[in-house]
This record gives sequence, structure tokens and C-alpha cells, in this order.
Amino acid sequence: MSNADLEARRKDAMSRGVGVQTQIFAERAENAEVWDSEGKRYIDFAGGIAVLNTGHRHPKVIAAVKEQIDRFTHTCHQVLPYENYVRLAERLNTIVPVPGEKKTIFVTTGAEAVENAIKIARAATGRQAVVAFTGAFHGRTFMGMALTGKVVPYKVGFGAMPGDVFHVPFPVPLHGVSVDQSIDALHYLFKADVDPKRVAAIILEPVQGEGGFYEAPREFMSKLRAICDEHGILLIADEVQTGFARTGKMFAMEHHDIAPDLTTMAKSLAGGFPLAAVTGRAEIMDAPAPGGLGGTYGGSPLGIAAANAVLDVIEEEGLIDRANQLGGRLKQHLASLRDDVPEIVDIRGPGFMNAVEFNLGGKPSAEFTTNVRLEAQKRGLILLICGVYGNVIRFLSPITIQDPVFTEALGILDESIRAARKA
Repeated sequence: MSNADLEARRKDAMSRGVGVQTQIFAERAENAEVWDSEGKRYIDFAGGIAVLNTGHRHPKVIAAVKEQIDRFTHTCHQVLPYENYVRLAERLNTIVPVPGEKKTIFVTTGAEAVENAIKIARAATGRQAVVAFTGAFHGRTFMGMALTGKVVPYKVGFGAMPGDVFHVPFPVPLHGVSVDQSIDALHYLFKADVDPKRVAAIILEPVQGEGGFYEAPREFMSKLRAICDEHGILLIADEVQTGFARTGKMFAMEHHDIAPDLTTMAKSLAGGFPLAAVTGRAEIMDAPAPGGLGGTYGGSPLGIAAANAVLDVIEEEGLIDRANQLGGRLKQHLASLRDDVPEIVDIRGPGFMNAVEFNLGGKPSAEFTTNVRLEAQKRGLILLICGVYGNVIRFLSPITIQDPVFTEALGILDESIRAARKA
């Protein structure tokens, strides 16, 4: 069936609230390549929005899930627990950069992980307020929306947000917000709007995802940690998009000299299967009473099996080093275009969590950025846009992408940017 026919069926059957970027209906996929319903091949630089660090259908991940299917698919861990859940928790407790003794819970989605991290922080501190940052994305549930620092399309039309959630500007020097200005805004918030002794947690992405792939400066993270320690506030690192080798470290917080109290994870944790986690200091994680955390599908046996395989793949295939190599090649290639493409105002990102930002006439240009994406799509390369102004292309190819496919994708990217200049 054609993509057009499937798109007509989709519009008739589905709520328009589920936004769809392309009208390309996937038929099959392998590593970094996808074939649509009409048989056309695409190189996937979206990775299911950072879910496929280990690629589509990694053989080790598929084998682990098939083995689990032959054993059982669901019991609800709160009713009948299973060993591989415990084993994965032990492994995360070992590798997640949180100090001291750690404990972990598993849920299903990144938004659930964030919601549970807030619940845990409130239970541990006896406080209610939470501080987040402009440009942040923390999910589409009500608490996730409240924490998210972008109105359209995530908050518009959905009514009142949960209370006791406050925002301060995220430091983005490119857009006129320095580290000192961001920290000063936080201090002013504590003077004008909320007593810091009422704040349970400050939550942030070490590299903002939807907000534009802006990395939190090291100086900023150190100052934020000091403020949290001064006031007894817990620091939550949202590593849903940054985790599992994407930034050239297992977790993005390893780029900093400080550590969070709680870490949220999802996306590439299970290589394409729904699974999310919260790992944190043991005494904090034990604050909720038994039954206060969990969920029917939390820690699905299939997702758990996949995640244990993902951790094996990252180690065995050296994906942390691979991310640094690929990211270096991508940024070098983009830098080589700057003389011919003045619309490029920034190239950034640690490891293979990279982005290019476009301006036109000195201002952020969503139109030019969209043209780049569409030109790439016509040539068989899937790209994603992000940023508060919609003028950033983020690159989330599988880290397992084959060298010839990666080289092909760079050529398409070059052609697409140059074509967008002529549009």
C-alpha cells in the first residue's frame, strides 16, 4: 500500500493531537536504515528520537527478547518478581553517576520516570516545590508538561498546570543568557516567588533535548550543585535523551565534576522496547512507602531483557568511543561548510549528541531549517528539528551506523543544506 493511502487512513482513524513529522510509513528496518511501504530506503538520523543508540533490531537485543518471550511476557513485577529485573537494577546502580549506595525502580516511559523522580524527591524532603528550566522537555503528562519549558505544542490548550513548579532561564550564551544570569535568576526566584526551604528538587537535562541540544556549562552545574547543597534541595538529572553512550560517556553527567541525587532514564535504555528507570541515592529512593511506586507494566520482562542486552552491546562494541568518533566526524564535516553556508551559526554537542543551528538575516530561521529537513528527506535522509525557535537540526543516528552509510548520509546532508539555500 502506498504512503499516501496509509496517510489518508491515519488521518481518518487517529487524533490530530498525535503530530506526525513525515508521511513515510516504515515497513522494515535494520541498524541505521529504514524501508517504507513503497520500498524506498532511508538513512535514519532520528533514531526514534534517541531510542536507537544500538540501532534498529540489534541481533543481541532481538535474541534476548526472543528468549524472554519463550519464558514469559508479563507477570507484573509487584505480583511475581523476576531475576533479570533485579540484575538490571544492580547494573544501573553500578554505572549511574550518583554518589554512594544506590537503588533503582523501573517504569515504562520517560515521563513516568520524571513523575516518579518528583514523587520520590517530595517524599524524601517533605517539600513540594520544584524548579525546572526554560527550553526543557520532561514529558507530556501533567507534571511533565508543567516542568517542560516550551508552550507550543506541549502546553497550549491543556488548562492549568500543577502548582509549585517554577522556571528559570537555562544558560545559552548564543541566545543572550550567561551562566551568571541564569544563577542570578534562580537566586531572584528564591527571593521573589518561593522559599528555597520549600523546594524539593531542581531538575534539568545535562544537554537539553527538545530545547535545542544546548549543553549545561560545567561552571553552571557546579554552582547549581552548591545551591542545592546549601538549601537541602535534591538535584535530578534527566538523562532520558542523553544516556547510554550518546554523549561520549555512558551518562552525560560524567562530563561534570558533580553528581545528581536522582537520575531518570528511558529511550535508548532498552533498544526500542518500552522501559524507563529512576536511580538514586538509596536513602532517597527508600523514602516512599511500599506501594507508593510502581505500575502494571513497569519493568516489563521484555524491556528488561532488551536493556540487559543493550548494556552488553555498549560495552562489547565500544559504543562510547564510537560516539566520540562519529560526533567528531559530523562536526568537522559541518564546520567545513561554514564558509559557504553563512546560515550556520553554531555546531555543537558532546559525543554523538550533535546539532547545527541556522539563522537567516541574523535571526533564528525555522523556515530555512525546515527546508533542510525536507531536502534531506527527498534524498533519503531522515532528520529531526528541535529548539524553542525551531531552527536547530539534531542528529540522533544509531551509534552502530556502518561507516559507508554514515559517509553517504554526510553527503546527503551537504547536498540538502546547499539546496535549502537555493529554495
